[in-house]
Amino acid sequence: MIKLVALDLDNTLLTNDKKISQVNELALKKLTATGVKVVLCTGRPINAIWHYIEQLGLTGADDYTITFNGALVINNTSREVLAKQGLTKTDLVPLHDFCKANGFPMDILDFDQVYPVTDLVKSIYTLGGGIKFAPMTFDELPDHLYAKVVAAQKPEELDQMIATLTPELHEKYHIARSQPHILEFLSSTTDKSVGLHALLQHFGWDESNLMAFGDAENDAGMLKAASVGVAMANAIPEITALTNYHTGTNEEDGVAEFVDQYFKLN
Repeated sequence: MIKLVALDLDNTLLTNDKKISQVNELALKKLTATGVKVVLCTGRPINAIWHYIEQLGLTGADDYTITFNGALVINNTSREVLAKQGLTKTDLVPLHDFCKANGFPMDILDFDQVYPVTDLVKSIYTLGGGIKFAPMTFDELPDHLYAKVVAAQKPEELDQMIATLTPELHEKYHIARSQPHILEFLSSTTDKSVGLHALLQHFGWDESNLMAFGDAENDAGMLKAASVGVAMANAIPEITALTNYHTGTNEEDGVAEFVDQYFKLN
């Protein structure tokens, strides 16, 4: 029995202009009214998506969000941390060395702000929600835990970066392309599925109770783990191939289409 529905945001729940459509909003509110938990799963911090949380009414005492692609599971209202993992500054040294040697950018995110690394080429990374950007050199970075690293550049430049990545980097980090212009580096044990597993355990459930929707590489883990993993029609081919469940595009209210049919909401 599905008790928790996990939703990627960009190109899944959100339209191309970064909005939750009225159709999707209504379907998800109907779903939560039946007692099924709806959980947003994103690479962003919670402050950057708070308007979506409010729009869907996910502000109850037991509502949570999976942020930083699984590095942080946080209560929406109390901001109590349920699960947390990440990368130390020492962990980031090989990636910084690689970016410096090959002319690639780095934006390093802790759980509060973004550190554009100024001794590397300039990034095109942006993030809403009033998140602070604190540019500094790698040597100036505080020695504490970081959620992830983002390499943001034009898609064709990112293609070159991906082609240049070494086996050692693939072994050290969980690397996923979350958008055509964004490549993300997480700890090797960080994934949306890991954050969801912690949340399911918190509620006394497991992956047999999980439905997940996604479209991109950073959604692969949760789609494979879920009892019902749903690929959007606009998903990359690798994601489409992961699951037997498919729905319309993010522009066609694909999330609402699937939940309405599966849960017989209409």
